[in-house]
Formats: sequence, structure tokens, C-alpha cells
Amino acid sequence: MIRYLLRSLREHDTLRNIFVDRLTEPVHLNLLSGFVALFGSLRTKVDFDLIERRYHAFGLLRAADYAKEINVDRLTVIEFGVAHGSGLLNLCKVGKRITDITGVKFDIVGFDTGVGLPSAKDFRDHPEYYSQGDYALQNKDLLLRKLPENARIEFGNVGDTVRGFLKDVRAPIGFISVDLDYYSSTLDALTIFDGPSDLYLPMVVMYFDDIKRELHNRYCGALLAIEEFNSGHDTRKITKLNFLNKRRIFRNAEWIEQMYLCHIFDHAVRSNALKAKMGRVLTRP
Repeated sequence: MIRYLLRSLREHDTLRNIFVDRLTEPVHLNLLSGFVALFGSLRTKVDFDLIERRYHAFGLLRAADYAKEINVDRLTVIEFGVAHGSGLLNLCKVGKRITDITGVKFDIVGFDTGVGLPSAKDFRDHPEYYSQGDYALQNKDLLLRKLPENARIEFGNVGDTVRGFLKDVRAPIGFISVDLDYYSSTLDALTIFDGPSDLYLPMVVMYFDDIKRELHNRYCGALLAIEEFNSGHDTRKITKLNFLNKRRIFRNAEWIEQMYLCHIFDHAVRSNALKAKMGRVLTRP
């Protein structure tokens, strides 16, 4: 717990999150968090936002739970935008813990140029926030040595690497984190959903990093990429994860607003529901 707190204090915006996310919540819940941190199960710690990079923990656990419901025991997890690699390593670490409690294994894949952002194409890429060369991978060899056997990185232009990757997906895609900053790069990344329906869970859990700044809007950046993706696809739609803030114990956290689902409407699980013969009966008047 102490190591987690020390690491958290080094994270960007941690102090702000403490005041906004936690201290605006009821006192009894914050007090109860200390007990959960010491004695709670992993699932309870996820519920209480006590796992590093809370959106990773929630996304992986929710994807694993979805998978178990339809008897899938292995998932592909994707991070678009690796940068220096701390997020990818966190996915590996948290994924191992979630495998231990659910039995669902993960293949974890990062996508990155390895040399930072390309040049912005126009205003839709938010050049007021991001520019060429930002977030370059500083030590490629060191990061690759740190990755476990179930993780790898696809280096290159995301539009090219995704096309090749779709030909070799070995387990359904269950969770995707998108942190590519640009509209153009995010739109390229969303071509990940152009494969056959059996490459995905019926609902893929998603986290979008670059949608929360004041100048982010539906006409630029990741939000525009989502809108254009939805407009161009009839059977694949990306939507906010409904009522998530109402289901969380701590409801003020920013990451809650960054969680989405990609609905795969042509998935066999959804199609087979049309063939169900037995109707449901209410057992209580």
C-alpha cells in the first residue's frame, strides 16, 4: 500500500486527483478505503479505486467478466500509444493479478511509432496541445526486456501495423486503451474494428485518454475520430459506458467519463439471441 501511494504521488495530476476525486467523496468511504487497502480482495480494491491506473484495472476486470460469461478463457488487450512504456507494463502487472482471480489469460499488445508523434496534419490533431516528436520512447531495449512473455509492441505507423495485426489475432480483443493524442492517429487506430466479428468480444471495453482537456471537443481529436467511426460503420458503434458513474463507489473520478464500449452488433452472441425460443416469465407480480 505504501509503495502504491509513493508511486501514485509521482504520477501526473495525482495531487489534483486526490483533492477532486477523493476528498469530495463522503468521509466514511475514504475511511473504509484504508481497511479495504489492507484486507480487501483484488476485486474489492478495484471497486474502491485502489489499483494503480484505475481505468486499466476496471477495464481488464470488466473484459474478463464479459469473457467468462460467454466461455472465453483468453483475451487480447491493446494499448495504442506506448510512449515510455509505464502504461503497458501496468497492463501486464494488473492483467496477471486479474488472471489469478478470473482464470482469463491476456495477450497484451502495444502500438507505437517508437519515435514520438508524427507531424500534426491540421487543426483536428489539436496542435495547440501536441506536436511532432512528443512522447518518444527513450529506451526501447530496456522496455522490451521488461515485458513478460505474453506482451509485445508493434512498432510503426499505426495505420499500417493494425492491418498486419488483424491477420494474426489469436484471442478475441476485450480491452483497448487509446492514447494517441491526434485525431488522425486515433482514426487509424479504430480500424482495429474492421476485422471479422469473432475477433472481438460482443462488447469491447475502451479507455480514451485524450478527451478531457478544455479544448478537446467533438470536432477535433479523439472525439471526432469516434464520431466519424460511428458514422462509417453500421454494425460497430462506440458509445459511452452507460451509467458507470452511478455504479461506482467513488463517482467523481475523471476516468469514469473516459470509459467507452465498442458494440459489435454482428457478433454471433448477439445474432444467436434472435433465435431464442423460450420467453422470460416474471416470477413476481
